[in-house]
Amino acid sequence: MKKSVLFLVLLALATACVSSKKFKALEAQQKICAEELEKMKQSNQDYEIKVKELKSTVDALQKEANALKADTSKLGISVRTLSRELGKSMKELDELTKTFEKYKSTGAKEASVLQKQLEQKNVELQKKSEALVTLESELKAKQKLLEEREQRVNELEELLKRQEDALNTLKKKVTDALIGFENQGLKVEQKNGKIYVSMEAKLLFKSGSIVVEADGKSALLQIGKALENETDLEIVVEGHTDTDKLSSAAIPRNNWELSVLRATSVVDILLANSKMNPARIVAAGRSEFQPVDPSDKAKNRRIEIIISPNLDELFDIISKD
Repeated sequence: MKKSVLFLVLLALATACVSSKKFKALEAQQKICAEELEKMKQSNQDYEIKVKELKSTVDALQKEANALKADTSKLGISVRTLSRELGKSMKELDELTKTFEKYKSTGAKEASVLQKQLEQKNVELQKKSEALVTLESELKAKQKLLEEREQRVNELEELLKRQEDALNTLKKKVTDALIGFENQGLKVEQKNGKIYVSMEAKLLFKSGSIVVEADGKSALLQIGKALENETDLEIVVEGHTDTDKLSSAAIPRNNWELSVLRATSVVDILLANSKMNPARIVAAGRSEFQPVDPSDKAKNRRIEIIISPNLDELFDIISKD
């Protein structure tokens, strides 16, 4: 009898040790997830700031280019007007020179008058010639600056278009991979420069469970295959619960742990069945605090896979300004 009691006591102690180890491991995992999530949130904020800066830069450059176009047009008109006046003055000078040569030998008075007119015309021509040279130089400088600004605008607009096109292509790729799951609580949408794959919990888990069911696993396999060759992506897998309180002595003990562990289960399946880079993926739990529909708990119980593009090229371009 004493041996049986001793055995039960030892068994209870061993179980307590295992639970304690699991709890500590879970706490450590939650801490890592929280740190990674914070990094990803900061990266997303940086992205949104940089995109706004880029669009602001494009707008400013476009305004400057428009102003340069207007200045260039005015300068062009001035150059052409001054060129015509210069040509007219040169013609008048030529006529005066011929008249001067004609009357030079006939009378000193007429020759003196013509001499003064010729001198005045020469001064006038000199001023116009100098003004024309200045205008042409300014026009060339403006044209060069305009070409540089237009090239910069085109470069930035092309980069934004490539980013948008790449995101549209990726969304189509993910959407096509998940055909057949649309009516099972799965939705793919594009917003804020990212792709959101939202999967209701009923597709993935039984109530209170952290084990992914067969249908959910099938959908995750398709997502993993669609993303495994996309090397320039940052991916956050977020677990969300409803507001029903979970209180248990076993793990998961509450909604925070449930949301984190469900996100981790999804990440495990994605990594185990594809070539996705683990360094690009973050598992995070949001518990009950980011509902999408306060009146529909089923929609709030979900996994969100948030796919963000790599913005190194964008940051490099902006840093040149």
